[in-house]
Parts: sequence; structure tokens; C-alpha cells
Amino acid sequence: MEVPNGRLLFVDDDVALLELFARMLEGQPWRVNVCSGVDEALEFLESHPVDTVISDIRMPGRDGFELLAAIRASERLRNIPVIILTGDSDRALKRQALDLGATDLLNKPIAREDLLARIRSALRLKSYEDRLARQVDELDRRVRERTRELEISRREVVWRLAKAAEFRDDETGNHVIRVALFSRLLAEGLGMGRDFLELVFLTSPLHDIGKLGIPDSILLKEDRLNPQERRLMEAHCVMGAEILSRAPKAIMASAEYVGDALVGSPGERGDNPLLKMASSIALGHHERWDGTGYPRGLVGAEIPLESRIVAVADVFDALTSWRPYKPPVPEQEAMRIILKGAGGHFDPDLIDVFSRCCESLLAVRRQFNAREDFP
Repeated sequence: MEVPNGRLLFVDDDVALLELFARMLEGQPWRVNVCSGVDEALEFLESHPVDTVISDIRMPGRDGFELLAAIRASERLRNIPVIILTGDSDRALKRQALDLGATDLLNKPIAREDLLARIRSALRLKSYEDRLARQVDELDRRVRERTRELEISRREVVWRLAKAAEFRDDETGNHVIRVALFSRLLAEGLGMGRDFLELVFLTSPLHDIGKLGIPDSILLKEDRLNPQERRLMEAHCVMGAEILSRAPKAIMASAEYVGDALVGSPGERGDNPLLKMASSIALGHHERWDGTGYPRGLVGAEIPLESRIVAVADVFDALTSWRPYKPPVPEQEAMRIILKGAGGHFDPDLIDVFSRCCESLLAVRRQFNAREDFP
């Protein structure tokens, strides 16, 4: 069996014994270092790679048990095999060493072949553990890489779907990126956590996905909508929520006829946080704080927070954008309209946040204006 190379560290206050160990190891393929105490050994371990430590127990000051405990407590050093040397036959000491994580025990006086065999065994163990650690690191790297690829793909699908919904009345698609950035800024101003910020940024572009079900004759009409047309237009909220919450027939067919294990159960699909928030936003972004919105006429905190956030972002962008039925409102006038809507159209707390981050919102508005292509 191949004998692994490696660096050994002997720790003992007996200089004569250290010299004996050096003679015993002559001709072996190992680099040998020696330290006369625990503090010196720990200092050496902090700055040098070591594959096995061979340490006496009885030493002035800190003993071998303290060295062993310090090694096992260190994230970087804990996997180093430690062979404990002792001249004592006390079983309690041996049990204590094993309890502290000693890899092996050797009683003094030590036979050369016994020492070599224990060192080879410890080095093989270290070699196996290092190889396993490298394999784990490589698997972790591949998982992170694949997860990143999937996240990029997921985001691209969301943005392209959002662009498809907006393309019919906003050819640049910049409305959805502005709403996403506005929503994230407002959520951040509320002090929401990172997970919420990322979700609202990723799901808010889908707020008008239900427009895919609205006829062009209504969606692109330049005149004021009549009551019947208005009802059809308002239906885009429910349509959007259904698109995002109902399992498409293709998914069910995949599960039933193809046996696709990735489809998941209805409960698993319903727990998807991205689809859950996207559906909530699509359904509720036209609700109003005072209960006069649609489609459900929710009041105040009955409206999900993400829907309240997107309501502000969407209206602010709509006011300052070209639409088939109106020219853009000047920025300062749009801000005045939003601020005036506190407690009526909008959540008052959100309007406080809006007033504090106006400059950031306007910077986003100017960067992604209607004349630029969708990024």
C-alpha cells in the first residue's frame, strides 16, 4: 500500500526524545518539525500545513490534552490526526484523550515499527479526509454554479413574460423594470428583509400579466373607456392571478402521462413563494387603501403589503408615462398626486417612504425612460 507523504509535528519537552524520533524516521518520506511546548505548537500550526501531530501529554505549563482540545476546537485544524504519547498506564488518561478526539494512542517506550505504523495510518486517514473535502468542495461549487444558472434562467423567463404583457402598450418594456425598481426601493424604505426585497423585485414586473387577456380594442383605446369596457379592463387583475396561481394543463398532463417527477403535488406548487407573491400582486395592485379599489374592494391592511407597494410604484410610473389615452404628467405634479393619495388611494406609511426616497425614484425614472430599449 502506498505510503502518503506529509508533514509531521512532534510536540514534547524532552529534547532527547525528539532526537530519538528523528533517528527513527530517517529514510521516511515525511517532513518532520518539532516543538517543545503547546503554545509553540499552536503558533506553528497557525502558519504551517501539518498532516499529523504526535504529542506527549505531560509537559510543563499547558499539557497535551490542552493542545488536543485546541486543535479540535479550531475550524481549520480540527481534521488533523493527533497521536497522543504517554508513559502512563492509567486508563482514565487514555479515555480522556480519546474523548477529546485523539486519533491514536502510543505508550512509552515506543518501538520504531509501532511508531511508523501509527503514523502511516494517521497520514492515510488525513489523505482520505483531504480527498473527501476536495470532492465536497467541488460538489458545492457545481451546486452553486448550477443554482446560479437556474436563478438566471428563472429571472430571464420572468422578465420576458413581463415584457410580453407590456409590449402591447409599452413597446420598450421599461415600465416593468421601473415598477420593479420602484417597488424594491419602497420595500427597502419600509425596512423589509432581503428575501422580501428580492421577491418583490422579481414578481412586481408580472403585475399586469392579465393584460394578455384584454382585447387590443380596449387596451389600446385612445378615448375614455365606457362602463362595459372598464369592467373588461379591470378583469385583468383576476386573469393575472389565475395565470400565476392555477396549474397549467400542460403541467398536469406532464405529471399524468409522462410521469414527470419535477411537477410536484398541488400543495408543493401552491407553496412556491415567487408564484404566490406574483399572484397576490397581480390580483391586488389596483386595490385602494380606502376600500374603493378593485377587484375585491379590500380596505387598509387587508390588502397584501406587496400589492400596496406595487400600487404606488405602478401609479407613479403610469402618471409619468405616455399612454394611448394620455400624455405624461410632469414629475413634480405626479409626486404631488401620489402624496395627496395618502390614506385614500395609498397606504399612508408607504407614502411617507415615497416622500423620503423621491430622488432615488426619479433617478430610476430618468435612467429607464420610455425612449430606451428594454435592457
